[in-house]
Amino acid sequence: MPLTFLEEIHPNTYIGLWKIEEEPAVLEKQLQLKDHEKEVLKGLNTQKRNLHWLATRVLLRKMLNTEEYIDCQPDENGKPVLLNMPHHISLSHSYDYAAVIISKDKRVGIDIEIIKDKITRVQQKFMSPQELSFMDEQYAIEHLYVCWCAKEALYKLNGKKETSFKDDIHLEEFPYQTKGVLKGSIHKEPLVKNYKIAYRKFEDYMLGYVYEEDEE
Repeated sequence: MPLTFLEEIHPNTYIGLWKIEEEPAVLEKQLQLKDHEKEVLKGLNTQKRNLHWLATRVLLRKMLNTEEYIDCQPDENGKPVLLNMPHHISLSHSYDYAAVIISKDKRVGIDIEIIKDKITRVQQKFMSPQELSFMDEQYAIEHLYVCWCAKEALYKLNGKKETSFKDDIHLEEFPYQTKGVLKGSIHKEPLVKNYKIAYRKFEDYMLGYVYEEDEE
């Protein structure tokens, strides 16, 4: 499971990316799974889903650098949380990659997606007309994936099921580049919170991640 990169993006806040090349049994041996986690694995109906579940947790263990059991379970909204450690976490996966972001003191979100042109068929479901108006025609598919990853990362940071990508998560206009930072916000009356979301393209994938900054 070769490390693609591990980077500190803010004090006590790290992102990690791994390429998945092992069989599920190899990954499972690196974890200390309890019976309830083994039941979750049994419920995953494809080897790829099995690999993704295991790989994100192996990467999480490596980033936490611990030999202790990691009690990672979904909360009432399905967001993965650590019950026996203080860190905030977010997990993602797509095809051959697993991605994790951890922070000791900040809420976080991460998303990784393989880039495919089918995203154009669903763009109106997660993008507002104003957001669609600033898509770069030359790099429309990549630009859409930046927006998707940014909104998914914000959704995961927020951790509330009722949050709508199109109606509640808004992105400011930004030019497409292969790596950059854009501004976004979550609007859930009566609150509006602003964020800076970082992204980067590598190979045929897009990665987006965000952490909650200190109040000014």
